[in-house]
Amino acid sequence: MVIVAGICLMLWAGWHNLRDRKLALEQAQQHRMAQSMAGQAAKGAAAQGAASSQSDAKETSLEGKPAPQFTLVDLQGKKVSLKDYKGRPVLVNFWATWCAPCKLEMPWFEEFRKKYGPQGFEILGIAEDDAGKDEIAKAVKRINVSYPILLTDPKVSPAYGGVEYLPESFYVDRNGIVQTETSGLGSKDEIEANIKRLVGTGATAPAATTTTAANGQ
Repeated sequence: MVIVAGICLMLWAGWHNLRDRKLALEQAQQHRMAQSMAGQAAKGAAAQGAASSQSDAKETSLEGKPAPQFTLVDLQGKKVSLKDYKGRPVLVNFWATWCAPCKLEMPWFEEFRKKYGPQGFEILGIAEDDAGKDEIAKAVKRINVSYPILLTDPKVSPAYGGVEYLPESFYVDRNGIVQTETSGLGSKDEIEANIKRLVGTGATAPAATTTTAANGQ
């Protein structure tokens, strides 16, 4: 009897252990399925978010569209309009006195203005900050640029998509179309490549007149 009882106890223990293992395996499988479904859902949400971001970026980009027109005042109080440069390639650059990357690329702009000015190329720098005119003029003098510097107004930034990141540049071709739009500091070679493409579009424009006394210099 003792032997029989021992055998029965061993069989019961084995069955109970088998049942526990089977239950644990089922729970582990369910856990893995739940993790897999959660992972797929997260990937789907991320993909949808990325697609939405790309869609928003395409909607807000001005590339291939007419550059918004503006009339602003320069540091001498003279009104300057984008339409004044119709038929010429123009780089519209938003910058600020507190923006270090902006002040790094501005001497490059000055160099390229002299180099490609004979092909009609011009730069319009729009000071997108709350600094006063005198402070902006001092910053421009320290940077030593001679291209027109314009004082912003409440309308121009929204027209160009809000200008959330500085520097921000819009390369406008001879037909008034934004050919390239960039945010942040690019390399000097990238900037020159954008300018080369810009001046190479359309018919050759008359040589630009360089105003060396611009911006109070």
